[in-house]
Amino acid sequence: MADSSIDRNDTFPKLLIRNARERPRRAAMREKDLGIWQTWGWSQVLDEVQALAGGLMSMGLQRDDKVATIGNNRPQLYWAVAAAQSMGAVPVPVYQDSGAEEMQYVLDHGDVRFCVVEDQEQVDKVLSVKDQLPKLEAIIYEDPRGLQNYDEPYLHSLESIQERGREYARQHQGFYETEVAKGKGDDLSVIVYTSGTTGRPKGVMLSYDNLLKSAEYATKFDGITENDETLAYLPMAWVGDHFITYCQGFLKGFCLNCPESPDTVVTDLREIGPTYYFAPPRVWENLITSVMVRMENASRIKQKIFHYYMALARRVGVDLLEGKQVGTWDRINYAIGNLLVYGPLRNVLGFTRIRLAYTAGEAIGPDIFDFFRSIGVNLKQLYGQTECAVYLCLQKDDDVRPDTVGPPGEGVEIQLADNGEVLYRSPGVFMGYYKNDEETQKTKTSDGWVHSGDAGMFTEDGHLRIIDRAKDVGRLHDGTMFSPKFVENKLKFHPHIMEAVAFGHERESVMAFINIDFEALSNWAERENITFTGYVDLAGRPEVYDLIRREVEAVNQDLASDPELAPIQVTRFVILHKELDPDDGEITRTRKVRRRIINERYHELIEALYRGDESAHVAVPVTYEDGGTGVLEGTLRISDATAYEPMKKAG
Repeated sequence: MADSSIDRNDTFPKLLIRNARERPRRAAMREKDLGIWQTWGWSQVLDEVQALAGGLMSMGLQRDDKVATIGNNRPQLYWAVAAAQSMGAVPVPVYQDSGAEEMQYVLDHGDVRFCVVEDQEQVDKVLSVKDQLPKLEAIIYEDPRGLQNYDEPYLHSLESIQERGREYARQHQGFYETEVAKGKGDDLSVIVYTSGTTGRPKGVMLSYDNLLKSAEYATKFDGITENDETLAYLPMAWVGDHFITYCQGFLKGFCLNCPESPDTVVTDLREIGPTYYFAPPRVWENLITSVMVRMENASRIKQKIFHYYMALARRVGVDLLEGKQVGTWDRINYAIGNLLVYGPLRNVLGFTRIRLAYTAGEAIGPDIFDFFRSIGVNLKQLYGQTECAVYLCLQKDDDVRPDTVGPPGEGVEIQLADNGEVLYRSPGVFMGYYKNDEETQKTKTSDGWVHSGDAGMFTEDGHLRIIDRAKDVGRLHDGTMFSPKFVENKLKFHPHIMEAVAFGHERESVMAFINIDFEALSNWAERENITFTGYVDLAGRPEVYDLIRREVEAVNQDLASDPELAPIQVTRFVILHKELDPDDGEITRTRKVRRRIINERYHELIEALYRGDESAHVAVPVTYEDGGTGVLEGTLRISDATAYEPMKKAG
């Protein structure tokens, strides 16, 4: 071993060595392959990482080189991250569903020299832009299926690179420990590219100190230990997965579990039953939709039992979860509900062992949030950004509110600018944007304060409330504050609405685009004996418009209950003939709406809504699964929705 610096545990490779020494046989990673869970202990993970690191060194890897990882969550891709870091190189995770053009930009801008990818699909995408990547020297694939006849000299299997690495280790005794010991906490750990809501993605440079100090605070706050388990299913390119799965996993030594495929996540979640779960609002919305669809197919007596006990849960469930005073009869009745409804529901969702669950990435609807907490899932909100290594605000177990993200965490400072923008300073604040000093200076002040771009306010007792993106918060023509995300979350609580985009800034009223949830609505249409040929046909059916109108009006009734919110009721809406798609540039890979693109692309449809037109013809570009492009045209019906008189406040 080179020197005592290897014991400082200030980098992830050093933590890997520690874990292999202190808990060698404890499960570190699992992957479901061909229906069977494969498990690697910490000592086995270290062996695999050492072999891959040696293989990369044999190919000429240098310190500060960039190594991209592309694919679904696989232990081998996490090994690649650790192997690169072990040798002083920098991992650059790339969204696996990126198109070739998006991928080319990140790989080129990130100066990537080596790509470690999952399978043939990712190999093909990289090969299609290889001539535009002058720095890329090698592509290493994990899954060999379909690649037997590829003869590019720079294409290698991960298994063959690891074999080379084992030979390299025999010839260079102690190379791994020597290189790991060179790493320091203030070194660049990873470059994470933002989702790019307003333009090209920016490469956020995070140091080991940024990530580890934030992870130390977060794990201490929630009492996370090696006994916890999590499901690694979110994109590896998203900072949320990197922080919770990789960073916290290596820090505390708990096990991360990789599902067999994106299509089996729900099944694999039930089998693993994680104690610690993290998901953006979109996933929680989908889980609610699956529950509601399941109940629509249940018998009438089961539906009555479900709705009775869910009403009870909404009334007392959150108080019970937080240890607050609840009447004896309600406690007994809730226990019966736990036996009949809540327990089986948690089991179906995979939350039987759940101890801690978080949501982050964007605001979650309060109805969705309260639903899960009311059935005994300790769901909390985490506020942070890529630029601060995720960690800013955390909610205490006994003080969780749907309309705030909690107080600033340990070591975090937050202040509000005159325009309400949230500014923060913390140990997690990023080093800067890669090769983009101009944007770094715009975002990060000389004394370390970061402009979040979010509009917020503090409650009297110090909780932060995020209103929306600062640039998205507007006002109706009468001066009423209008947060489109607030309205959109209300709409998406309903099971048949997948996505919504609300408009209202400097307008007389609020109107919306709706994306239907095709799976939920297909199920409903079959029960109602409504025939349809596909997404476009179903989205335009008059019966569907009637159903969505009732759900929009249910949101309006809820808004009308608060006189301050009553003006932002949705008065007209249109159901789009296609899903908003990241491949079409309309939403990001993390499902955030690109409002500028929407406003430009659907300008005439927005104007038709506000003119009072009954329909409008639209033609928008689409990207097909094979990468081809086209135009999807259609004449879309526009529907009115009832707006209700605001209710008077008591007293």
